[in-house]
Amino acid sequence: MSLTIAPRRWFRRPAGLRGWLALAAVAVLALLLLPYLLTPFYLAGRPVSTLMLGRWLTGQRVERTWVPLADIAPVLPVTVIASEDARFCRHRGVDLAEIRDAIEDDGLLGARGASTLSQQLAKNLFLWPGRSFVRKALEAPLAIWLDLVLGKRRVMEIYLNVAEWGPNGEFGAEAGAWRAFGRSARDLSAGQAALMAAMLPDPHRRNAARPGPGMRRLAGIHERRASRALASCVVARRR
Repeated sequence: MSLTIAPRRWFRRPAGLRGWLALAAVAVLALLLLPYLLTPFYLAGRPVSTLMLGRWLTGQRVERTWVPLADIAPVLPVTVIASEDARFCRHRGVDLAEIRDAIEDDGLLGARGASTLSQQLAKNLFLWPGRSFVRKALEAPLAIWLDLVLGKRRVMEIYLNVAEWGPNGEFGAEAGAWRAFGRSARDLSAGQAALMAAMLPDPHRRNAARPGPGMRRLAGIHERRASRALASCVVARRR
């Protein structure tokens, strides 16, 4: 007489609707916690954005050359701060004053346009494009966590290397600078940095290589603001 021992099952099928709901809740919780667990690993390495991953998975072109912050022309991060997030060096990931002003000016929906660079980075690394209150609700605490764990310089370094800077898979300042001006990001002039900053809200329709009158005016505003700005929290000397 032989005795057969059934192998132990490491996963048991949930019993009934409550079991499946519990499993779904655990899966959702794991997905929500994953960005917080990954963030400390981004203190080093060369992170990629969800847009980059999406293009890779669908066989589309991705061009990105990682450049350390110290090897990027200092005028670029200063101009990006002046154009996108003037209080970047003072807030803790979320600019409550900017959100309040946006709500007062445009109502609750106007707060969608009050994203800090840390919030934009949270979206780029972990979330999805487009506007929705769900994404905003996930974005804000993630931005605070990124700012706390990574610090301003690392947030800026990753942001400049994952931001979309062209309509055909150009990501990061280096790829954007070569596409627009045929030069490295370390050699950008103040005017060129302002044109690149003006592209950020809509890199598929704005072209720093061939800017229209409206984009030139916007870049001029960014350049003047950058010339008066002090962003010592991110600007480094070149090595």
